[in-house]
Amino acid sequence: MKVAFLALAMLSLAASANVAVPPAHFLAIVGDWNVTNDHFLQVDGRQWIKGQPSAGLAAKARTIYGAKHEEFIDSVKAYAYFPYAVAKDVDDFRDGEISIRFRLLAGQLDQCAGILFNLKPNGDYLTVRFNGKEDNLVLWTFKTGKRSFVKKGSENVHLPLGEWHTMKIVVKGTKLEGYLNGKLLLEYTMANPASGKIGVWSKTDSISDFADYTVSMP
Repeated sequence: MKVAFLALAMLSLAASANVAVPPAHFLAIVGDWNVTNDHFLQVDGRQWIKGQPSAGLAAKARTIYGAKHEEFIDSVKAYAYFPYAVAKDVDDFRDGEISIRFRLLAGQLDQCAGILFNLKPNGDYLTVRFNGKEDNLVLWTFKTGKRSFVKKGSENVHLPLGEWHTMKIVVKGTKLEGYLNGKLLLEYTMANPASGKIGVWSKTDSISDFADYTVSMP
């Protein structure tokens, strides 16, 4: 099964000048996520440096996890300076691929874009992200309110601001692969097979665009 819903969602929205249009297929949990006039999903993290969850967090958490939302809310607030939005159309991603196009636009503290996966009802998740300040692709885990480094890509890569690039993760059981512009940079064996919700991710004051979010599952 292949789902390519980011581009479709954007093309169906007519973003007017100076009007923030929320994405149709993503639920903003942390940060300011909107569809631009060019039909891209953009995160603007400048106003989220102090670590505030997105407006209406409790209602959004109930939408995702129902009666189990309280633990999720507590976890989100623990590290709310990492903006992310959850894909509405994928309930449980296990084996398969997730790919995006992204471009980094600005950010004094960070310039990040990433793929979020393995999101649990308690708020734990994994993310593979590229950081333009560090020129690297890294796998991070967020567990019980703590962020931990897992593994760095095999080489540093400099990506100029304002240019489009591709990122992809491939999950097969406990095996994870991370690709940047088609090149395999990250290989890791997880303790447990991935399962759960997925989305897009960023950090602190990053301003980044996302397009062509595509999910492929057997």
